[in-house]
Amino acid sequence: MQRKLCLLTLGGLAALFSSSVFAAAGPLDLTYSSIGIFAVVIFVIAYLLVMGEEYLHLRKSKPVLIAAGIIWVAIGWTYINHDIPGVTEAAFRHNLLEYSELLLFLLVAMTYINAMEERGLFDALRAWMVRRGFSYKSLFWMTGFLAFFISPIADNLTTALLMCAVVIKVAEGDKRFINLCCINIVIAANAGGAFSPFGDITTLMVWQAGIIKFNEFFILFIPSLLNYLVPALVMGFFIENRKPAALYEEVEVKRGAIRIVLLFLLTIATAVACHSLLHLPPVLGMMTGLGYLQFFGYYLRQTLPGSLARKRVMAEKRGDEEALKRLGSVVPFDVFNRIARAEWDTLLFFYGVVMCVGGLGFMGYLALVSEVLYGGWDAVYANVALGVVSAVVDNIPVMFAVLSMQPEMSHGNWLLITLTAGVGGSLLSIGSAAGVALMGQARGMYTFFGHLKWAPVIFLGYVASILAHLWLNADSFKVFG
Repeated sequence: MQRKLCLLTLGGLAALFSSSVFAAAGPLDLTYSSIGIFAVVIFVIAYLLVMGEEYLHLRKSKPVLIAAGIIWVAIGWTYINHDIPGVTEAAFRHNLLEYSELLLFLLVAMTYINAMEERGLFDALRAWMVRRGFSYKSLFWMTGFLAFFISPIADNLTTALLMCAVVIKVAEGDKRFINLCCINIVIAANAGGAFSPFGDITTLMVWQAGIIKFNEFFILFIPSLLNYLVPALVMGFFIENRKPAALYEEVEVKRGAIRIVLLFLLTIATAVACHSLLHLPPVLGMMTGLGYLQFFGYYLRQTLPGSLARKRVMAEKRGDEEALKRLGSVVPFDVFNRIARAEWDTLLFFYGVVMCVGGLGFMGYLALVSEVLYGGWDAVYANVALGVVSAVVDNIPVMFAVLSMQPEMSHGNWLLITLTAGVGGSLLSIGSAAGVALMGQARGMYTFFGHLKWAPVIFLGYVASILAHLWLNADSFKVFG
C-alpha cells in the first residue's frame, strides 16, 4: 500500500513538473513554470508558519527544513526529466558548502558563549546589577547600553536574553516597565550587532563572503548608535524614576572563566588573521579556536581534584557549610556538553532558509528580484526597502538573497544593506531572533502589540541611522567594488 502511494505521488509530481517552457539542456528558467510557482507557494507557507511561531508553539526550523527538502526534490525531479541531473547536484553542493562554513563558525561562537555561561560570568554580571539597586531609569539605560556593547562580541540573541533576565528579576512584575525595557534591549542588541562581524548572522555572512573587510564594519558604529539612541531617548521619558527593592544574590564565578574569555578573543583574532592575511575562510580560525577550548577543558578536568581539595580545606576552616555543599556537587567542565547546548533550532532554521533561498535562486527568482529591485530602483532605495522587509521576513533570508543576487552596487551600498538588514528587524518584535526570544522569555509582559505601539519611534531611529551613514560615509558610495 505504501509503495503504491509513493508511486502515485511521484507520478503526480511528474505530471505537475513537466512543462513545455523548459529548455532541453543547460540551466532552466523556471520562474514562470508550474514547478516554480509551486516552490514559491511552499516557501511562503513555510514562512507563514515561522512567523506564527509565537502562537503555534512550532519551532521555526521545522517548516523551513520540510520546505527546503520539497523545493530541491522538485528541482531534482524536473532536471532528471530533462536529462541534466549533474547541474542540480553541483548547485545543491554549492549552497550546502556556504551553509557548512557558517554552521561551523556559529557553532564555535555559541560553544564559547555557553562555556562562559556555564562558568557563571553572565550570572555574576546579573547579580551585580541586581545588588546595586539601580532606579528604573538607570536600569533602562544600563541594560540598553550593555546590550549595545556586548552584542558585537556575544551576538544579539545571547545579549538580549541576558539583559532581559536582569530586567525581569529586578522589575517585580511591572509589565509596562518590562515591555519598554525589552523593546529597548531588542533595539540595542540589533543595533550593536550591526557594526560587528560577530554581532549577527547577517554581518557574519557579509564578512565571510569577502564583501566587507573586518575593520570596515566599524564605520557603521555611529549610524548604529543613533539607531539605538533616538527611540531610547523618547522611551526614556516614559520610565518612572523610582527604585525597586534591592535583591541579594550570591554568584561564584567558576575557575577558568576569565581565561575562556581570553581564549575566545584569541579565537576571533585567529579567524580574522586567517581571512585577512592568508585569504582562507574564517571558519578555519574558529575551528582552531575550538581546539584551544578543548585543550583548556582538558586542563580544567585534570586539575579539578586539586582545586576542589584546596577549596574544601578553606571552607572547613571558615566553617562554611554552604560552600562545602556546593563543592560536593561540582561537575567537571565538558566542552562537548557546551556544543550540545548550542541553539540548534536557529542553526537548523538557517540551513532551511539557505537551501530554500538557494533553490529559488537556482530556479531564477533571485535574478528576477534583482532585476526588479536593483534594475528598476536606485540601490539606496532598494536597500532601505529590504531593511523594512526584514522586519517581517527576518533578516537572514533577506541578506542571503542579496548575497546570492550579487547586484552591482557601491561599497557604501553594501554597508547600507548590512546596516538596514541588521536594524530593520527591530521595527517588529518578530523581525529578529532577539525579539522572538524575548517574547518567550518575558511571555505576557513583552508582546507583539506592545512592541508595535512604539514602531513609529523605532522607525525614526531607522531613518536617522540611514541618513547618518549616507552623510558620514558619502565617499564610499562613489566607487564600485
